[in-house]
Amino acid sequence: MSLEGKVAIVTGSGRGLGLAYAQELARQGAAVVVNDVDQATAADAVASIESAGGKAVAVVAPVGSTETAKQLVQTAVDTYGRLDILVTNAGVLRDTVLWKMSDDDFDTVINVHLRGTFTCVREAATYMRANEIAGRIICIGSPTGQRGNFGQTNYAAAKAGIVGMVRTWALELKKAGITANAVIPVAATAMTATVPYFAAAVEADQKGEPMPAFFRHDLGFGTSDDVAGLIAYLASDAAASVTGQAIGIGGDRLQLWSHPEAVATAYHDGGWSYEALTAGFTDAVGDLQTVGEKFPPLPEDLQRPAS
Repeated sequence: MSLEGKVAIVTGSGRGLGLAYAQELARQGAAVVVNDVDQATAADAVASIESAGGKAVAVVAPVGSTETAKQLVQTAVDTYGRLDILVTNAGVLRDTVLWKMSDDDFDTVINVHLRGTFTCVREAATYMRANEIAGRIICIGSPTGQRGNFGQTNYAAAKAGIVGMVRTWALELKKAGITANAVIPVAATAMTATVPYFAAAVEADQKGEPMPAFFRHDLGFGTSDDVAGLIAYLASDAAASVTGQAIGIGGDRLQLWSHPEAVATAYHDGGWSYEALTAGFTDAVGDLQTVGEKFPPLPEDLQRPAS
């Protein structure tokens, strides 16, 4: 097994994508610290790993605080003697448009996703550096952080921030041999289950049937298990040279997201005054960049009547 002898922490791993990540890491030989805010959910996750022959222990606590980060790392070290892998997956949603979003809506999402990723990675990286462990940091992003999405100011900010931190950590941790990458998953989750466009795929997944090829291939939309293989790969020694990347995965599709780069460059003698921009902005920059995800029309046989 590729991760034999390794120890991993997966935040937010009681169910959904996080559980799939924890189960795959265990299947590949890693001992796993499962994390959730609900005791029964965490216990069920541990039981599912142990029943398949893996090793797991639970930490029931919300991520965000330094105290939880310390508890997670200490549990890994106390229980299994070391820490090699951290997957920061924990998250919450508080979706609403900008003018209706409260301070609490914003702060809650930022605290769990962005601050929780920061505190957990800081604690894990500090331990790995002190113990000369060439560890693996894997942070979960989202297409929303890459492209934006209506009603998700808080979530888009957090997920974009996570990718920015990963690129910085890849630079800072390189000398220690620690890699840092972001994974951008596209899969059937509690969130996508509410989107009518994905209804046929979600129905198939819930029935245990294969998703239609349109979703798996054309959209790169699949199951939680379709994402888990990339998590295990990035956690392995085989991915020692992969760092600072944002990697998308879903269904049958694997993608490497580009780092932001200038797509147009123009010069104007004396600088770009208001008058110069008014006269020449459109010609200087060309076509503007699009925002948000744009999906192709559903094939007729996959359309569902509006409820």
